[in-house]
Amino acid sequence: MSSNEICLYTPNKNKNSGFNMWMAFPGCEAFSLSSLGYLWMFKSIDESEDVNIERICSDTQKTELRADEIDLIGFSFSFDMDFLTIFSMLEKYAIPLKSSERNSNHPLIFAGGPVVSANPEPYREFFDFIIIGDGEDVNLKVVNICKSNKNRGKSSILEEISKLDGIYVPSLKQTRVKKLTKRLEECIYTPILSANAFFPHTFIIEVARGCANRCGFCLASYLNLPLRFMPYQDVIDAIDEGLKHTNKIALLGAQLSAHPQFEQICDYIYKKIKSGQKIEMSVSSLRTDSIKPEILRTLIAAGQKNITLAIEAGSERLRKVINKNLTEEQIMQAVEIAANEGLKGFKFYGMLGLPTETQNDIDEMITLAKKIKNKYKHFDISFGFSTFVPKANTPFQWIGRESTKTLEEKERYLKKELHKIGVKASFSSAKWDYWQAVLSRGDGSFADFLIETYRQGGKLGAFRSAAKKCNINADTYAFETYEYEKELPWDFIEIKPGKPFLSEECKKLISA
Repeated sequence: MSSNEICLYTPNKNKNSGFNMWMAFPGCEAFSLSSLGYLWMFKSIDESEDVNIERICSDTQKTELRADEIDLIGFSFSFDMDFLTIFSMLEKYAIPLKSSERNSNHPLIFAGGPVVSANPEPYREFFDFIIIGDGEDVNLKVVNICKSNKNRGKSSILEEISKLDGIYVPSLKQTRVKKLTKRLEECIYTPILSANAFFPHTFIIEVARGCANRCGFCLASYLNLPLRFMPYQDVIDAIDEGLKHTNKIALLGAQLSAHPQFEQICDYIYKKIKSGQKIEMSVSSLRTDSIKPEILRTLIAAGQKNITLAIEAGSERLRKVINKNLTEEQIMQAVEIAANEGLKGFKFYGMLGLPTETQNDIDEMITLAKKIKNKYKHFDISFGFSTFVPKANTPFQWIGRESTKTLEEKERYLKKELHKIGVKASFSSAKWDYWQAVLSRGDGSFADFLIETYRQGGKLGAFRSAAKKCNINADTYAFETYEYEKELPWDFIEIKPGKPFLSEECKKLISA
């Protein structure tokens, strides 16, 4: 533990254990220290007995434990391109990339996180096992099995691990793996505060997990069903605990404002601020139709000047297609409340290339921006756009992307038209989103392609060159709209509950 870190739990002091582990984050230390899931996983093991655990990141220069002493390494895998950094970290410690090339002297390697929970198949040759879904509870079970069976062979350990729900062992060719869904009986919050974090000294509290809206493209929604809320009193107790150490609070949740006591939580913080306590508070996101004066009052008092709202599409028609049931009236009402309460502006999040999108849908986004600018001249609005990526285990997993050329034309048009009315817009790279789509719908044939991409430097040109060299038809994965009956590489992952939403328009696309 660094001298500039504040630890909010009691680590196990037994550092002479015969079992050593690294919890690995494929990014810099600053990002890892703002990753709630990664830190909470580390905390749960660091509190347990007879495990020496150390955090390592892509920029770790020196470790307390030597690589040849490590028995188990767990990787957080949150973004599609993380595989490049994971490969780099493995090679840094002289560990072969493929699990089949490691021997008994190498540690067991596993991963967890949204990427491998939705579709682990592109990465099946690199990990000895993969945690599918919420890993807080099974994480400890896995460590205990590895620790208790340390002197047995890897195959025996993996056989034992495979008996647990939510564990995928690629070498055992399992036909069905059930996603883990944790009951939220405790409030998860930042266990380590640090000035070095990307969000310095910020105490993050998970208030809600999952989203009941189920937008057709949204992995965060379907992967985290059902929608669950932290108990109100636990949230309040966590806020009080955090404020003992910092004045910066962040509330986290995909459908944060759906918490049945969210207004009371905001009011609790507001009263503390009004009593003279200095608090800076931010929220991960708010649903547009949940904007209320009472909530904004707290955010403004806590220093928020702008917030982000996801409207996804410009027209009500397209929002219905994707299951974003949000009317223009609700958007305008949210802006009115925000302007009246003193908020300075909104950043709207949208997506280009959604299934069934037309030019009219794009023009309606511009018309909406004009309406807001004309009615609220001093209210600052901006837009951030990404392009549609079909994600495994979502209703839109069957639907291919538009061509990169068409998407870039839409981007240029939007940027030009929004600039005319004084509205700033930022865009993700359609070229990179293309490769994200390829990885998202990838399969077990990808191992050599991923290694070759890494060997060639991991840039856009490397992806293209590696795909050609390894005979991977990337366009098939990115652009093809699959038949509904097609067997998909990730079908063995059982993600429940809930029936996937698929609009009639999208059903027609699939069956065409």
